[in-house]
Amino acid sequence: MQDGEILAKIKNLITEEHELRERVGTGEVSSDDEKVRVRELEAELDQCWDLLRQRKARREFGEDPDFSTPRPVDEVDGYQQ
Repeated sequence: MQDGEILAKIKNLITEEHELRERVGTGEVSSDDEKVRVRELEAELDQCWDLLRQRKARREFGEDPDFSTPRPVDEVDGYQQ
């Protein structure tokens, strides 16, 4: 996955999170369902940001960024941006 694709995925995940919060506000989605999905979205976002950092680091050290791979959620969960 290229940087642009990762950034597009991040944008889509953030948009989904905002839409989900709006739907909770209008009563379309329960707050329990929102909490579950927001956790999933946050985990996916953590993976995307980590993948971008990996790709950047590989480029800085003259390596091929395309060899970067998403790390498991439990490894990247809660990384600071």
